[in-house]
Amino acid sequence: MRVFARAGCQTTAWDRDGAAAERAVRITHDEVDSDLAADVISAAEAARTKANIRTCDTLEAALEGVGFVQESGPEDMTIKRAMYAELDAAAAPEVILGSSTSAMDMTEIAQGLPGASRCIVTHPVNPPHVVPATEVLGGEATSEEVLTRTVEFLRSVGQTPVLMNKYVHGFILNRLQAALMREAIQLVERDVASVDAVDAAMRDGLGLRWALLGSFGVNNTNADGGIREYYTRYGPAYKGLMDALDPAIPVLDEALIDKIAAQTNEMEGDAPVGDLCLWRNRLIQKILRIRREDPHPGRPVLDGLGSAPAMGISAAHGFHRGLRDRANDGDTA
Repeated sequence: MRVFARAGCQTTAWDRDGAAAERAVRITHDEVDSDLAADVISAAEAARTKANIRTCDTLEAALEGVGFVQESGPEDMTIKRAMYAELDAAAAPEVILGSSTSAMDMTEIAQGLPGASRCIVTHPVNPPHVVPATEVLGGEATSEEVLTRTVEFLRSVGQTPVLMNKYVHGFILNRLQAALMREAIQLVERDVASVDAVDAAMRDGLGLRWALLGSFGVNNTNADGGIREYYTRYGPAYKGLMDALDPAIPVLDEALIDKIAAQTNEMEGDAPVGDLCLWRNRLIQKILRIRREDPHPGRPVLDGLGSAPAMGISAAHGFHRGLRDRANDGDTA
């Protein structure tokens, strides 16, 4: 909701529970005020964002005049299919129906729908107004025109489309995150290191480079001759490391969860999770500001506040839950 509104789109939030939609808007306004006070957004952005958000009492009213829908309902295939059937019947034919699903195949969600060609996965990363990456994947029936329009629209509102060529469970980001989580949990489970030590290796090691470059980009800068030299020189060593990784999936039983939780609480001190999230969001926005001021030498960096086309947005079936509080997005993603 905030991503679209700050970019200049007239944005409608709708939920079957009208109180939930109103609550989502209030929370968004509070977050905007907090960011303005922290000097990570301008007064103009704050005013624009607030002015461009409204709620509606009915789905039909929410869909009137829109060009793009961001559906953010529960990760349940039966519910998703029912929602898409309702959206497809109610929305004008030219409206793109994007889904926040973090793992489901749009081919299955849109199966048998008359408008399957305009249905597409647009999976954001939590929190979307701070982290710009959005995974994009069509179903088998999704048209190339819809794919192109979706990518262009997301770029226009300051997001970074992560275009997938084909479906794989969990998409890209959550698969990468799951691989790292598995190894981090196993290191703690086997008492190789504490939670704080593992996080320090990430936070003050890998994470600093990954804030600027991805895995391949980091590999490319780790040898004078670039990635070809790096993989040629270090490939055998990494093959040995990969072979040594425990393929077993850690069992997150109560004892292991208690162990991780106790060490995490000790590491983070007395700070409430909500305060940590606000701090994280502020710092990410400051990092993005630095990246805009000192961009990658080989390609431009999106400024995160691109100009949006004059099209409305309807967020159907629990938009705010989908982009802030959903358990299997974002942080899973």
